[in-house]
Amino acid sequence: MLGSPVFRGKALLNNGTPQSHGVRPKLLAVSSGGGHWVQLLRIRHAFEDCEVTFVTVHESYRAQVPDHKFYLVNDANRWTKIGLLKAARRIAWILWNEKPDIVVSTGAAPGYLAVRFGRMMGARTIWLDSIANVEQLSMSGNQIGRCADLWLTQWPHLARPDGPHYTGSVL
Repeated sequence: MLGSPVFRGKALLNNGTPQSHGVRPKLLAVSSGGGHWVQLLRIRHAFEDCEVTFVTVHESYRAQVPDHKFYLVNDANRWTKIGLLKAARRIAWILWNEKPDIVVSTGAAPGYLAVRFGRMMGARTIWLDSIANVEQLSMSGNQIGRCADLWLTQWPHLARPDGPHYTGSVL
């Protein structure tokens, strides 16, 4: 999946070269907490050719990525509209300041916002739907998938010709 050479570092970008930065592309890895964060950490080996910045919702996660930049955003969902606005503002600020070449997310709301804004700012975007979504795609994945440059699922029976695509699982 993301660990294969085709999804590693520079290969995530057009022509295999960074868009605007030095030798190593800048990658923003975004997720909400719990399983989304665990899943993001499971694929981080695919980012080893990149300068990685992590964004998530729990301060305690900082210790799990000690050699990387780390940003905290508030957790929000469709039921907390003010929370979503605050998260959107913070994520837009992070994207503006970091100017990543690539935005990767495993979900949910913070990832949705990061992929949406990242795409608008010219970053390549990847959405990896949660492994927990066995029966159907996540709501966030359904809404953002077609906006992502690469839209993946971890369950072969959820793959469709127009996306999401199945190339393997993080397990």
